[in-house]
Amino acid sequence: MDEDQVWAEVRAERREQVELLAALRPEQWDAATLCAGWRVREVVAHTTLPYRTSLGRTVLELLRARGSFDRMADRSARRDAAELPAERLLGSLRENVAHRWTPPGGGAHGALSHDVIHGLDITVGLGLDRRVPPERVGLVLSGMKPRNVAYFGVDLSGVALHATDLDWSHGSGAALRGLAQDLLLVLCGRRLPPGRLDGAAAARFSDQPAPR
Repeated sequence: MDEDQVWAEVRAERREQVELLAALRPEQWDAATLCAGWRVREVVAHTTLPYRTSLGRTVLELLRARGSFDRMADRSARRDAAELPAERLLGSLRENVAHRWTPPGGGAHGALSHDVIHGLDITVGLGLDRRVPPERVGLVLSGMKPRNVAYFGVDLSGVALHATDLDWSHGSGAALRGLAQDLLLVLCGRRLPPGRLDGAAAARFSDQPAPR
């Protein structure tokens, strides 16, 4: 798939998230997600931060966080979630569906991964029955490199991941079966609610939130 097609998937993902977020009840914006310590509003504040922050401000915030991107992201998400109402956060996403922000070195695939993963943090955390199109998840999985998995610190030794809705597998050992989108979350260090994964290794990756 060429870059323009990937960007088309990015726009589709963001449009679908706008519709989903617009339908949330006020209390759901304060509900927990799969990102430990972040509610829905912090996740949306994080995903929309690039649309509201200049490069200079980002560099300044990174310096204030002593060079830690994770610390900067956490502080920024909590600050903006506290200062901006849900309507403003949603508006930021709606107005930037076609924005071509990319994470450092990530390109269009990186942007798609960022949006899909954090969208799943919200929907799975809230228990919503949203299925990201498998081909879109497949695009994200195709771009996952060992360094990406290592970043999240997940231990996949002795585990064989098998998608039930996509021709995709990873690793060898005890079986871990589930939707491609749920296995993507496993790769990203998330622990899922019970019942979403199957196989001998399912208990290792279920039931508790994971660090971002």
